[in-house]
Amino acid sequence: MKARTLIGRQDLADFPGLQLENIEVKVDTGAYTSSFHCHDIEEISQAGTKKLRCFFLDPEHEKYHNKEFIFDRFSKKKVRSSNGQIEERYSINTTIILFGQEMPLELTLTERGNMKFPVLLGRKFLSKRFVVDSAKANLSSNGIKKTVRLL
Repeated sequence: MKARTLIGRQDLADFPGLQLENIEVKVDTGAYTSSFHCHDIEEISQAGTKKLRCFFLDPEHEKYHNKEFIFDRFSKKKVRSSNGQIEERYSINTTIILFGQEMPLELTLTERGNMKFPVLLGRKFLSKRFVVDSAKANLSSNGIKKTVRLL
């Protein structure tokens, strides 16, 4: 039997590598990849090496701290957005803390300023770790950890 943690439709998470805490995340079983809202996403050259520069969240967000992030390791991937269009996005690897546990997470970076949640957690991250109950919310941030056993 495999044990998975029960997660609701939304929660709060920490992103230690991005120095962001208590960020609203939406659990999105319809999305394959996870994504994070940021702005001014661009490739730059430093000492002859390609790097990725961006700012997480947007200036109107209460957790925005105007910190520039520069990533040495990144990739590009094609992602089908919620409106069905395929777009090319930058992707980074970082970590997320949910239920007191730090886990690796691949994030695509996109400007989603008009969306309610700055972060979507997709199936690639959720599968083999979580079972989603859409009637529940904020289980991790409220300290409620339930394990579900699957056959």
